[in-house]
Amino acid sequence: MPINYNSEIKAEKNELRKTMKKTRSALDRVKKFDYDAEIQSRVLSLRDYAGSDILFTYVSMDTEVSTRALIYAAWANGKRVAVPKCDESTSEMTFYIITSVDDLKPGYYGIMEPDPEKCERVTDYSHGLCVVPGLSFDAEGYRLGYGRGYYDRFLKHFRGVSVGLCYSSYLKWKLPRGGYDVPVDIIATERFIRSTNVGDNS
Repeated sequence: MPINYNSEIKAEKNELRKTMKKTRSALDRVKKFDYDAEIQSRVLSLRDYAGSDILFTYVSMDTEVSTRALIYAAWANGKRVAVPKCDESTSEMTFYIITSVDDLKPGYYGIMEPDPEKCERVTDYSHGLCVVPGLSFDAEGYRLGYGRGYYDRFLKHFRGVSVGLCYSSYLKWKLPRGGYDVPVDIIATERFIRSTNVGDNS
């Protein structure tokens, strides 16, 4: 019987997700606050951030690397901020411009999402900086997400620069990957920021 590599990869990823979620939930809150501040500072120092007029970013949940300061900094820097709304029927994301936290409301899995009745939908994904969440990333920029494929579908067509946020202790040399997985261009941790492509984006 031939080996079903897709099933093996899926099972391996699921085991890693369990481990990473447990480890991340146990992270000391004071350390997390300090790590988040370092990561956010490194992202704000990127030339790609300075040169972008729009920041695509998730709105962080409690255990994720925080994006709150990034959102407020982007507004202060005169940039547009776009956050995703998830479509459960298609597993795809659509980004909307927000100008205030009042533009957000609980959505998919309790994640704060833009209110389409208040926000302008983004139609141009040819530029900008996209901040990507992940439980883990590897040296080539591949990520261990939450298993629903939203960001892989989005990044496949995104033509700007993508940066994955991750605590350094959760990085792996090489993660299991499937044919639909899409790597990020840059990885930002509390200890360093590094391009995964040829050339230096920092």
